[in-house]
Amino acid sequence: MTDSPLMRPLSEQHAGLRSGKLTATALAEASVEANRTRGQRDHAYLTWNGEVALETARATDRVLANGGDTGPLMGVPVSIKDIYAVPGLPTYAGSARRLPRHWEAPGPMVSALLRQLPSVMGKTHTVEFAFGGLGTNAHWGAPRNPWDQVHHRTPGGSSAGAGVSLVNGTASLALGTDTAGSVRVPAAMTGVAGLKTTVGRWSTSQIVPLSATLDTPGLLARSVDDLAFAFDALDGALTSRSRRVPSRPSLADLTFGVPEAYFWEECSPGIAESVEAAIRQLEAAGARIVRLDLPRTDELFTLFRQGGLAAVELAAFLKTQLPEAIDGLDPNVAARVKAADDIPGWEYVRRCDVLKSLSASAAECLTRVDALLTPTVTLTPPTLESLEPDGAYARANMQALRNTVVGNFMGLCGLTLPVGKDEAGMPVGLQVLAGPWQDARLLAIGQAIEAELGNGLAILGAPPAA
Repeated sequence: MTDSPLMRPLSEQHAGLRSGKLTATALAEASVEANRTRGQRDHAYLTWNGEVALETARATDRVLANGGDTGPLMGVPVSIKDIYAVPGLPTYAGSARRLPRHWEAPGPMVSALLRQLPSVMGKTHTVEFAFGGLGTNAHWGAPRNPWDQVHHRTPGGSSAGAGVSLVNGTASLALGTDTAGSVRVPAAMTGVAGLKTTVGRWSTSQIVPLSATLDTPGLLARSVDDLAFAFDALDGALTSRSRRVPSRPSLADLTFGVPEAYFWEECSPGIAESVEAAIRQLEAAGARIVRLDLPRTDELFTLFRQGGLAAVELAAFLKTQLPEAIDGLDPNVAARVKAADDIPGWEYVRRCDVLKSLSASAAECLTRVDALLTPTVTLTPPTLESLEPDGAYARANMQALRNTVVGNFMGLCGLTLPVGKDEAGMPVGLQVLAGPWQDARLLAIGQAIEAELGNGLAILGAPPAA
C-alpha cells in the first residue's frame, strides 16, 4: 500500500499530474483497489463513490492534457465526512434516515473543493449528528482502527471514517469537522495529522450542525505538509482573512508552552512518555520550552461535563428541523440530547458568557508563546467490547475529548500530528494549540515540528496488513 501513488505527498501528486508522470485516473484506481482489499474490513465509508470518481478522474485527465488547471486539489482523491452536503450523494449525518434533499446542495466548503475537480471517493462514517468522540454508531457500526487487526478498536470521532480513509489508502485528503475534538481525536487515534480551524474562519453552511456556536470545518491528511498544501488550496476561497502558510520557521526561533496541570491526567501507558520524548527532542533541536498552564481549565472541564453548548444546540436543531429523527437516535446520543430539556434558558446564556470569558483568558495567555504543546488524546483507542458495560462509553468519551475540547471552548486553532505509539501499539498524537486566527502560522509551526520529528509514516511505519 505504501507503493500506491495516492500515498505520495500532495505536493508530489500536484507536480506529477501536471508533468504527465501521474494521472488522476491512476490515483482513483489506486483508491478503488485499496477499497476492494480493505474497504469491507475497515468500514470507513457510509457511501462509496468509486465508479463515479473514476469517471471524474478520466475527465480531469482530459482537462489536464489540454492544459487546463482548476486548482491545486485537481485530481486528488478526497473523502468527505457524511455531515457535509455533497451533490449526488445522500446525507445521513450518521442517523438511520436519509436527510431531506436540501442537505445535498453544497455549501461554501464543498463548493470550494469541487471547483478544483478532485476525485470524491465517498462519504465517510460519522458518529450520529457528530455527537461523540470515539467513533461508534449504533445504526451503521464503527470503522475499524487499522492499527489493530486483532481487536476492533475505535477510530476516534466524530469524523470516524476520515482518518481510516487516509491510513487504508483510499484518500489523500479528508474533510472532517471539529466541535470538541472531532478532527483531532480521530487523527490522533489513527496516526495522521489534523487541523481544527478557528471558529468562523471557514463557513459551516450546509454542514449538518451539532453546535452552531462551536462547529468548525477541518482537514485530515497524512502529514502537516499535506495539511498546509490543502489549506492554501482552500483558504483563499473561504475567508477574507486568507493568508498563505508562511515559510517554515526555525525551531530555534520558537517558544513552546508546556502545561504541567490538566492535560497529563489519566494517560494510558505510553502516551505521556511518547509526547514528553517528542518535546525533549524539539528542545534539543533548539526550541525554547517554558512551563505555561492555561487558566481556568478545571472550570472549562466542569462545563464540558455539564454538556457545554452542544447538547442544547443539537436538541434545538433536531426539534425544529428533524423531529422525526429524535425517537430513533443512537442511545449514546439520545441520552445527552434528552438531558438538554433540563437546561433552562438562563443557564445556556450563562454558558455562552463563560466561553467568551475563557476564550479571552486563553488568547491573552498564549501571547507569551508561539504555541502550546500537549498530548492530543490521553486514552488508548478502546475496543468496542470494553465500551459495553454501563457507564463505560460515557467515561471513555469524556476522556477522549478532555484535551481537545480546550481548543474549542477557548476559541483556539489546533493541530495534531503523530509522535509515536503507546504500549498497546496504537498511535499517539501531539496537540499544538495557538491563538485565534493563527491557523496559517500554526501550520508553519507544525511543519517545523514535523521536519524534526518525522511524519507519520516515518514514525509509525505502515499499519499491519489486513
